[in-house]
Amino acid sequence: MLKTWMTVLLALILTAALAACGNTGGSNEDAGSSTSPQQTAPAAEPGATVYPLTVKDATGQEFTFEKAPEKVISVSPAETEALFAIGLDTEIVGVSDYDDYPEVAKSKPKMGGITKPNEEAIIAAQPDVVFTGISMDEEAVNKLRELGITIFKTDPKSVEDVMNNITLYGTIMDRQQEAKAITDKMKADVAEVQEGVKNIGDSQRLRVYVEFSPGWTVGKGEFMDEMITLAGGENIASDTKGWNQISEEKVIAANPDVILYSKSVVDENGQTLEQMIKGRDGWNHINAIRNNRIFGLDDNLISRPGPRVTEGLKEVAKGIYPEVFK
Repeated sequence: MLKTWMTVLLALILTAALAACGNTGGSNEDAGSSTSPQQTAPAAEPGATVYPLTVKDATGQEFTFEKAPEKVISVSPAETEALFAIGLDTEIVGVSDYDDYPEVAKSKPKMGGITKPNEEAIIAAQPDVVFTGISMDEEAVNKLRELGITIFKTDPKSVEDVMNNITLYGTIMDRQQEAKAITDKMKADVAEVQEGVKNIGDSQRLRVYVEFSPGWTVGKGEFMDEMITLAGGENIASDTKGWNQISEEKVIAANPDVILYSKSVVDENGQTLEQMIKGRDGWNHINAIRNNRIFGLDDNLISRPGPRVTEGLKEVAKGIYPEVFK
């Protein structure tokens, strides 16, 4: 069978697709508070958070924090990375079974899966807040909220959304300066990539196909599609929306110049995703394969909308234009 993390990623993708069909809450664009966390962070150094603080999450749910939460759970690898990045450690009393970065996350108490976490473990931990991403299903969210657990859910659709979420976490946790340091670095990464591709005209943009899980790609409206655009490429699936199962014939017809794939994927026979892609009927005629323009990416850098997502952006840029980003 595929590696365990592949099962998790596929579950996340399917959940995202369902959410796109029937999200009952607000979006990241309208989530916010009196501190305007969804807007670009100001240039001035942020001060201490003023409590009580009222904010909204991606479902439109409103929360008021009387002080910085002292006990935090994250059941999303991306959110876990963000919380550690802004300097939390002892405050984090639980993570999902699949949280593996940074290294210290592996030693934290486990709270179950990312779609349906262990309710008993969460209740026993008595958290002040539980952060989760798009992967936790609506039923699990509502059940925990009915039990009095504060579930703060995110649904970033762009790199800017990811940075805004980190800014928001910094505000909630009174770690605003630490959050700004992270987002400043992320903005610098984006600027570096944009500078590298600024002279590439529309007619010169290379056509890109990305496959992050066997048979799955991404269209408009998700941060992974935006990464291709920011890196100066043109996503051949941009005529679709969200996460999609591929049509092999459509990929052949689109004839991408570059293929990007998740390099850690291995099936039950030990076959890598690169081997799967190259072994498909007719794909040997695709320009990317004929010209050996097929590039493996760190799965977590491109699939987790957390503080390392701009490192993933730089890897995407290097895969598309290796002559520019050496």
